[in-house]
Amino acid sequence: MKEISIEELLHKGCGNLIDVRSPAEYARDTIPGACNVPLFSDEERAQVGITYKQEGQAAAQWLGMQIVAPKMERLMRAIRERAEETSEVPTIFCWRGGMRSKAMATFASFSGLPVQRLIGGYRAYRKHVVHTFEPYQLHAPVVLLHGLTGVGKTELLRRLEERGLPVLDLERMAGHRGSVFGHIGYGKPANQKMFDARLFETLRQYPDAPFFLMEAESRRIGNALLPPFLMEAKQTAYHLFLRAPLDVRVERLYADYVAPYAHRSDFRESILQAYRTIAGKIPTEQSRLLAEAIKREDYRQAITSLLLYYYDPRYQNKRNTYTGPFTEIDATSLEAAEAATIHFLKATFTDQKIYGGISRGQLDVLQ
Repeated sequence: MKEISIEELLHKGCGNLIDVRSPAEYARDTIPGACNVPLFSDEERAQVGITYKQEGQAAAQWLGMQIVAPKMERLMRAIRERAEETSEVPTIFCWRGGMRSKAMATFASFSGLPVQRLIGGYRAYRKHVVHTFEPYQLHAPVVLLHGLTGVGKTELLRRLEERGLPVLDLERMAGHRGSVFGHIGYGKPANQKMFDARLFETLRQYPDAPFFLMEAESRRIGNALLPPFLMEAKQTAYHLFLRAPLDVRVERLYADYVAPYAHRSDFRESILQAYRTIAGKIPTEQSRLLAEAIKREDYRQAITSLLLYYYDPRYQNKRNTYTGPFTEIDATSLEAAEAATIHFLKATFTDQKIYGGISRGQLDVLQ
């Protein structure tokens, strides 16, 4: 059984990470890209923990053996199938590189499966991320996308990312859209550890990026806070301001927030609950009409009211926190907005010899 440090793992790269912690631990935070092959279920892990506290380590280990023995063949098959899918030696890890990963890696070795075990487990990865971010400075300039709610900032970022450009999609990393309705379509928001891990892995993909594209987000997105180096980078960023008519914005928000989820039985109530958290910040009569629109499921009218009486009035205050010139882009057509953004990037960055290891595909886009 080979053991590998977190530094070696990150240097060599590994597309076959196996997290053997319980499903609840894995769902809370893990190394991005890892799959879950749990040694214990959540209930089994709790049983072993109770036994350890009440009867000691030996009793807990014996109970663990009794739980794992009947399912060991299934666990080994899962590891073998994963190795066949990726054609890479699996790297097994648990919380701190302790008995769970050691047991799984030992059984795999006895079964003839080549594996390696991560020294220090997930905790070592988390420490590495924290120690990297504490002194981190973003040397590449940032291009911020601004605009009223619904202009298409997220979709434009997606299009640019598909072209191979360096994009920091902070909402996707946070599993939240950054508003009271931001959970819709994402499920449970990411915690700070998972957000940091996704940001860390994205930055590692672009070590020599000439710039980064991202939305002009607030410091908090869902449950996550942006790190200081991103907040600092925003203060010296380039600014693109997207514009689109109200009816276009309403339709885009309807397509993103309503159409895919309106069939769910709890959808209307979840919208009402989110609305109630901001009801007091909307003029009384408009707030009443907004609630009625939601109750009768007239979501286009509800979106229009939210934009006119809540989001749009607050946007100007947010924009005033930024200094520097704004380049306006018409986002009525996202295809045209994409072309205009590419034109801006070409005019701004191609004369600067800062490309380093940027991919040929990115140069093709900009030149």
